[in-house]
Amino acid sequence: MISSLRYWFLLFLVILVYITGMFVTLFENDSAQFAVMAMRMVQENDFFTLIKGTEEYLDKPHMHYWLAALSFKIFGIHDWAYRIPGILATLLGAYSCYGLGKLLYNIDIGKFSALIFMTAQTIVLSTIDVRTDAVLTGFTIFAIWQLVAYIEKNTFWNIILGAFAAGIAFSTKGQIALVVIGISILCHLAYTRKWNRLFNWKIFIALLVFGITISPMLYAYYLQFDLHPEKVIRGKSARSGIFFIFWEQSFERLSGEGVGKNSNDFFFFFHTFLWVFLPWTVLALIAYWRRVKTFWKLRFKYRPQFEFLTLGGITILFFVISFAQFKLPHYINILIPLYAILAASYLHSLYRHSKDLVIKGLLGIQYFILSLVFIFSLLVCFHVFKFQNLHSYLILLALLATIVYFCLKREEYYMRIITLSVYSSLLLNGVMNAHFYPELLKYQAGSTMAKKVYEHGITVNNVYKISERHTWALDFYNKKPVTIISQSELESIDDAWVYVTGKELEQLRNSGIRWSEQITVDQFRITRLQVKFLNPHTRHKILNQMHLVHID
Repeated sequence: MISSLRYWFLLFLVILVYITGMFVTLFENDSAQFAVMAMRMVQENDFFTLIKGTEEYLDKPHMHYWLAALSFKIFGIHDWAYRIPGILATLLGAYSCYGLGKLLYNIDIGKFSALIFMTAQTIVLSTIDVRTDAVLTGFTIFAIWQLVAYIEKNTFWNIILGAFAAGIAFSTKGQIALVVIGISILCHLAYTRKWNRLFNWKIFIALLVFGITISPMLYAYYLQFDLHPEKVIRGKSARSGIFFIFWEQSFERLSGEGVGKNSNDFFFFFHTFLWVFLPWTVLALIAYWRRVKTFWKLRFKYRPQFEFLTLGGITILFFVISFAQFKLPHYINILIPLYAILAASYLHSLYRHSKDLVIKGLLGIQYFILSLVFIFSLLVCFHVFKFQNLHSYLILLALLATIVYFCLKREEYYMRIITLSVYSSLLLNGVMNAHFYPELLKYQAGSTMAKKVYEHGITVNNVYKISERHTWALDFYNKKPVTIISQSELESIDDAWVYVTGKELEQLRNSGIRWSEQITVDQFRITRLQVKFLNPHTRHKILNQMHLVHID
């Protein structure tokens, strides 16, 4: 359906966008926080203890931090080194989408699945704002692919690889990995009626492999928590890390206990999906609806040309996570591979059955999405953060010319849908990674102040703060967590620099503390954008400042 040359060229451009984002400053809170936690593992040579600031960390297991720490060990402590495991896991996820799509359908659907997965907005974002979900998603879909391959072919190495991948996914974010893998596999078994695969000696070997894979994480939890019942974690003593990861974690997320509640909106993930799967959202929604109608007509009778894994997995899992009292948009990332395969199979069926009218309608929708991306990109480049150099104009012009060429090129409609959708993602995220985020992050005070610390030759050991307010970006780019100190101790320390908010600066002044030098930078919560901030004429009205003062 698609030529190898065009397919690999599109993949090359997508990976180029990923690489461009590798060198962007880390975002607060999660990316910078997780990078600092991994950095401390390396610096303190303690890979079994998870610490968040000054507190013991009992929330997510260790694998993401271990992989980041390994990257730091190999490449040094850099923001791009922190992102490497997440990007590699995303590429593994894309390859797994290809493999599973090919196994369930054919090679063309496999190719489309990988391309759709890699260009879905939330997946591209996860390669720059790297959290645990990148590793979780990559290894979860790899596990599903390998376990389905075992069910279909009864091969030993597939179930071993599936068990290993499930162990890595579980060691990254806990029970949600097993829930997604388990429900997807059960849906496939229920539809294909191949329950006999569960009654095989290979299952016991797979369970052993899974147990061995998760044992380092369990041992780390045992050392940090089970051996120390005197520790008080979120108001409770005698916390068992092993019991937490096997039982308590998901229930805390569902109920909001411990982590807090941020949304009781059952439809949160429904409206979140509208943007996280761009530019393929409409295609996926239509594909889902058509597949539901098809199975309803068939009364769920088995037909070899269909599969129930994606539809069943999406439906059940979407319903389950919608009950959670603590929700964030990236929680849906783990379902994106299933959506990618479902959307790819529907697009392929339109081509195979020559549904020209529907394809034309979808093409019109993709043109509309591309036009919105085009307008947004121009606003970003010429209004929100104006281009400052000639080469930026030339790169944007070249990309726009390429898109216009494919818009005007006469070729089959389905091919236009694929190509223009990918270019929509490339245009949007190319502008974001190469221009918008670098400009935006100039307003993240911690990373900006770290540059000032370096430029002024300030010793990072002499930088302090007077509150427990987190300073993740400053911690990471100084390569040292900022030490907390009381106001009364400040004057007794030689060459002390204090990192403070405007309010804290006023407290120092009122308490009689004086300083000889002051460095001030702008501060804005960059992950919570507002129209007033995006408008350069009103931006100054909502900016705060952070200060670094040298105590006399």
